Amino acid sequence: MTGRTPGTAEVVRFDLLGPPVLSRSAVLRDDALRHDAARQHAGWSTARVLVVDAAGRAPVAWTGRAPDGPWGMDTDGTARLVTVPTSGDAPPEEAVLLGEANGVAYWAVRDPAELVPGEDPVDRADLRSAGAALDALGAGLLTTAVAVLNWHDTARFCGSDGSRTHPRAAGWHRVCEAHGHEDYPRTDPAVICLVHDGADRVLLARQPVWPEGRFSVLAGFVEAGESLEACVLREIHEEVGVPVRDVTYLGSQAWPFPRSLMVGFQALADAGAPLRPAAGEIAEAMWVTRAELRHALAAGDWAGAEGSRLLLPGAVSIARTMLEAWAAVG
Repeated sequence: MTGRTPGTAEVVRFDLLGPPVLSRSAVLRDDALRHDAARQHAGWSTARVLVVDAAGRAPVAWTGRAPDGPWGMDTDGTARLVTVPTSGDAPPEEAVLLGEANGVAYWAVRDPAELVPGEDPVDRADLRSAGAALDALGAGLLTTAVAVLNWHDTARFCGSDGSRTHPRAAGWHRVCEAHGHEDYPRTDPAVICLVHDGADRVLLARQPVWPEGRFSVLAGFVEAGESLEACVLREIHEEVGVPVRDVTYLGSQAWPFPRSLMVGFQALADAGAPLRPAAGEIAEAMWVTRAELRHALAAGDWAGAEGSRLLLPGAVSIARTMLEAWAAVG
């Protein structure tokens, strides 16, 4: 899509081609069910359980070849999230109700061996390696499970009085023993912004911890008392010294590593402005043409395009969704 102000050059803008992969979900989040113990017990015998280990991995069955590396894309097959039948008469205290789909309730637990009927022959995979290959049901289940279970792991004691907490509402809040304080799953918002010049160039950067050639768009956490748009302006200027304008929303997706929400934007900047990478934050930054970006996208991702001058994020990242949409313009 494009926009033009009288007397100025045409500014090329874009929209996402589809939803970011970890924003897809076919699960009904039913708050009433979370508080209805009788209904939970009645549906427990036909429910399914997703078992997630401490590393955020769950059983996945691959059709075709599983991608190589933690950021690899699924290039010749798909993945199906594997759940197991329930056991016992009622959900365990630490189980989390993910929601319902097609009349079936789905729960998540943190790797309790008693809920896994023997050795399962399928592989375990995390969101980075399998998220883009899962269908909407699997992506929604695993993203939610990882996010909420991560919160439970760190919320076992009350932040107000230090007493132990216990799960309530099918795992969607915790209550402390001493004074009944309630705690709910946290989400830390972060902005991620594709900066372009309104024409044919996009701004990419590399963090110091990334290998040579690995680039992405810019991102940063929202500070207390700050709007999302103000965070975009601040983060881009802090990281590469470039002022941006015309900040517009693109889309969002959960990023439970451990509890972020990535909120995507696009913004315009002058490609002639000097780049000043922030010491310790950005190793290098550069403007890339649309043709160069298309070539890099066609080469694969961070894991599959070794040796390329420009390595880009895998399909599970909203960054790649944004880059693919910008590259498709024209």
